[in-house]
Amino acid sequence: MRYAETGFNLEIDLSTGNIERVSTDPKETELHLGGLGTNAKILWERVPPEIEPFSPDNLLIFSSGLLCGTPVPGANRTIISSISPQTLLMAFSMVGGFWAPELKYAGYDKVIIRGKSPDWVYLWINNDKVEIRDATHLQGKSTYETAELIKEELKDPRVQVMAIGLAGENRVYFASIETHRGSASRLGLGAIMGSKKLKAIAVRGTKDVRVARPAELVEACKEILRYIEHRLNNPLPGVPPILARIGSPQEMALHDEEWHTISFAWGHARHRRKDFWNKEVEKMWADALERARKRLISCYNCPVQCAGVIQLPGHPPYIMKCFSKLTYTMAAMVDDLEFGLKIAGRAQHYGLDGYTTPQVLAFALELYEAGILTDEDLAGMPEDIEGRFNWLLDRIVRREGIGDVLADGVYWAARKIGKGAEAYDHNTIKKHEQIPIKLGVTNPIYYLMWSTGEKINITQIEGQIPQAPFSRREEREEFVKDWVHIPTGKEEKFKRFILDWGEPGTAFPYYPSIDVACELVDWQEIMHYIDDSLGICAGLSSFPIKPPYHIHNLPLIISYASGLEMDEDRLWTIATRNRNLVRAINILRGLKKEDERPPEDHWKKRFPEYEAKLLEEYYRYKGWDERGIPTKETLNKLGLNYVSEEFIRRGILRDSEGSS
Repeated sequence: MRYAETGFNLEIDLSTGNIERVSTDPKETELHLGGLGTNAKILWERVPPEIEPFSPDNLLIFSSGLLCGTPVPGANRTIISSISPQTLLMAFSMVGGFWAPELKYAGYDKVIIRGKSPDWVYLWINNDKVEIRDATHLQGKSTYETAELIKEELKDPRVQVMAIGLAGENRVYFASIETHRGSASRLGLGAIMGSKKLKAIAVRGTKDVRVARPAELVEACKEILRYIEHRLNNPLPGVPPILARIGSPQEMALHDEEWHTISFAWGHARHRRKDFWNKEVEKMWADALERARKRLISCYNCPVQCAGVIQLPGHPPYIMKCFSKLTYTMAAMVDDLEFGLKIAGRAQHYGLDGYTTPQVLAFALELYEAGILTDEDLAGMPEDIEGRFNWLLDRIVRREGIGDVLADGVYWAARKIGKGAEAYDHNTIKKHEQIPIKLGVTNPIYYLMWSTGEKINITQIEGQIPQAPFSRREEREEFVKDWVHIPTGKEEKFKRFILDWGEPGTAFPYYPSIDVACELVDWQEIMHYIDDSLGICAGLSSFPIKPPYHIHNLPLIISYASGLEMDEDRLWTIATRNRNLVRAINILRGLKKEDERPPEDHWKKRFPEYEAKLLEEYYRYKGWDERGIPTKETLNKLGLNYVSEEFIRRGILRDSEGSS
């Protein structure tokens, strides 16, 4: 008997209309858990590196995590995986809400899409009944309109819908997939969905999900809920307010605008004037959010309300959380937060990534100011900055005129435009736009996460440690007292790092030693890979400081839910296996050491020799060779012998010593 998972995937070929309910091998769960881990295994086996992102042979996988649909609080993430049109590497993006648990209740762990429909369609999954339905009447509709129209058509308000908007239909490289509760926004998965002419997936389920040891699991969940309640009522002292509580950063509940605007340089490559922030602006921005935010909401089976329903007069409502509250306002360099909230809503209805889109808009205007784009290229563009942003947005989603070029993102657009536009590619890593901030001095932890992360998205990698040292020794000592989250064997060195961090007289007050930096990055990364296989929200585990889930209690929760025998070492090994498998896919698709670096101007002050040493030591720590390729020994130790064999067959590794 299978516990926590259903043991069945739904396979759909849109080219032929074939629908199959396929049983899965429980050994894959033992090796990879589920979610991202088993998604990666499927892509490794079935999407060779020669397959292009928009090829009908590319797969688009919608997966629940292993623990989705169980009583585990916050286990509600859908993990969507494919090959990215932006990076040409493996893409995976997570979205909360209710869709993944609903899929489990319908009797499936994953929906695997292949092929391409001749006409626009949507999928209707209703327990054992699965249909490919006509969606031509939904073409051109927004993400939210699509979901509402499908619910009306199916006469069931409880149906959960994933949908794309106009951006996905037109294969904008940074198109998102939206639900009523969140966005799978990074790496262009909405464009992959659009390339298959799949407008939406609707699901309704009424079945049960079995757990192996229900009594023990319920008690463990109660303990998690007690801790969440404690953290909600007792924010951590000495850290920024949005990080002091639990859940995703509390951008919707709190007014953090001052911290963000005065701590970082923003926009694309622009810098806000130093005298911008004052009491008048503070009140104006706070009032704007209070007017726009109608209420705070949660995802499935989660007590933390970290998203907000946003609605402004004359604009349809939408759901916002985290950092996209500020990205458009700061990219445009305007003093009106309400503008940012309005255009963010328009973009979300179009189905666009809230981090990439504002940077593409700012990039276009930088090229215009530099004379690289001309009045002829931008004929009809308004004079005011807010009008320009909206004008460009509309052309990008329709791929009209210059919008057809900008729709490919900064990296590709710069190279199509030429005439020196490449110099304005300020903030991409592996061709993917990053969170739009610039900092002062190289931070080794963030340098490694930005450089080597397969997610190519810092907000899905960081967590676990404060972003800056505590100002007072007393705060540091208090922090480490109940820091139970540290992996076994690393307690002393990690606590010592916090205690010494920022002490006067140290050569680099923000720097741990290289070996500790490597271990801290590995810990943060491994926790994310665990969450993305289990379907647990990163806001309750890998992302926040002192979260309710950690490496010590997750093994028991997994065992209670799934029946798998699990301990800390085995869980760490599984996450490491998944992480190396994702990297192996990307190496086959052309990832090189030269790609592993943050943008040149990401920090004002750089230390090239130190950064090179960091990368060299991190590769060694991970069991990779000097090129960043996992060695034969590392792969075989993780049970990835088939990867090392393929690397040897392709000449990437040598059989004798594991590296060329």
